Amino acid sequence: MSDLTQVTGRQIAAARSLVGMAQTDLAERSKVSIATLRRMEASVGPAAGMANNVAAVQRALEEAGVEFIAENGGGPGVRLKKDRPA
Repeated sequence: MSDLTQVTGRQIAAARSLVGMAQTDLAERSKVSIATLRRMEASVGPAAGMANNVAAVQRALEEAGVEFIAENGGGPGVRLKKDRPA
């Protein structure tokens, strides 16, 4: 998992969209409810939810080929890994 302290709700939504994954698929892969995932994605700022659930969602997206980018003066973001799964 990346070294981010906490991903944002917008990063989760953008990452999911970037890999073309439906909310239902991400919820299943990360073993959180769809309602929990929706709350996370709707968060302004750090993703709302229990730390273990946020970490599970982040891990599922990273396994799908997303790289989370920490705030480094340009704001937090996401991108596809060069060596992402096919």
